[in-house]
Amino acid sequence: MLQFKEEIKHTSATINGADSGRVRVDDKMIINGHADVNQLVPFKYKWAWDKYLAACANHWMPQEVQMSRDIALWKDQKGLTEDERRIIKRNLGFFTTADSLAANNIVLGTYRHITAPECRQYMLRQAFEEAIHTHSYQYIVESIGLDEGEIFNMYNEVPSVRDKDQFLMPFINILADPLFKTGTQENDQKLLRSLIVFAAIMEGTFFYVGFSQILAMGRQNKMVGAAEQYQYILRDESMHCNFGIDMANQIKIENPDLWTVAFQQEIVDLIRRGVELECAYADDTMPRGVLGLNAPIFKDYVKYIGNRRLVQLGLPQQYQGVENPFPWMSEMMDLKKEKNFFETRVTEYQTGGALSWE
Repeated sequence: MLQFKEEIKHTSATINGADSGRVRVDDKMIINGHADVNQLVPFKYKWAWDKYLAACANHWMPQEVQMSRDIALWKDQKGLTEDERRIIKRNLGFFTTADSLAANNIVLGTYRHITAPECRQYMLRQAFEEAIHTHSYQYIVESIGLDEGEIFNMYNEVPSVRDKDQFLMPFINILADPLFKTGTQENDQKLLRSLIVFAAIMEGTFFYVGFSQILAMGRQNKMVGAAEQYQYILRDESMHCNFGIDMANQIKIENPDLWTVAFQQEIVDLIRRGVELECAYADDTMPRGVLGLNAPIFKDYVKYIGNRRLVQLGLPQQYQGVENPFPWMSEMMDLKKEKNFFETRVTEYQTGGALSWE
């Protein structure tokens, strides 16, 4: 309640004259800005507005995806191996709660500290998309008749799932604390650290083993409805990751004193820890080879993704000689055309134009 009152107090202050002048572009900042947050224009961060428009154009709902083939396959005792079923359950066990954590991080924490209204506009859309993703996983769980208690409480019961979520919780709690405020180097670094953790590690690393596992099934004509939904979730999450990293890089430009050598090393260490946790998840979900793939291949992929995130943040790569073992994953994120990958049914999720995967 205190947090809500503080947000209303700030909004009322801008209306009642604290920042009553017309907004100038130069007055805007990602954090610690003094321009009226209720005035969306003039735009300073056009990239944030463009991502908002692209996200709206890419709207979809899980019920639009046909699940009948998945249901039949899951009920067929010989349809999937036990290892394939383990992958599906572990995936849903992580993702059912992960997107709720991501939404909480936006709504209860990050949003109130961002003072650029065009960035806030995208974050509102992002929070809604996290709700759609949670809905999507619930829709898959319900469709194939899994034990909801087992799946939704897996983040408390399965170490490889629990460890990833427990890694994230301190970074949520810092920003959700109603007494936390930006404006000092220490607190601004806390905000920047949390922003990078969620963009580069949670949405930019933790999701990628699970996504590639289910999409690999889809490529083999298994769980095609789930794979289709994961395809659209991957597109959304890729944009979330890029948006968060764009914000982090802009904060670095506007506040160069935050990007100290010590802070950079801390971010490198956090990303390395995120890679370790995702590699442990690969080992747990794939104790044996499945789909012609195995855990070591997925761990190479995680390290490749970790290198990508480091480069996006202007930091040195940590895993030398690692290449992308799944070039088809890049195709799924980078293609700018409507494509029915899994031969389910033709769908048109956009309000117009072609799909945007960036």
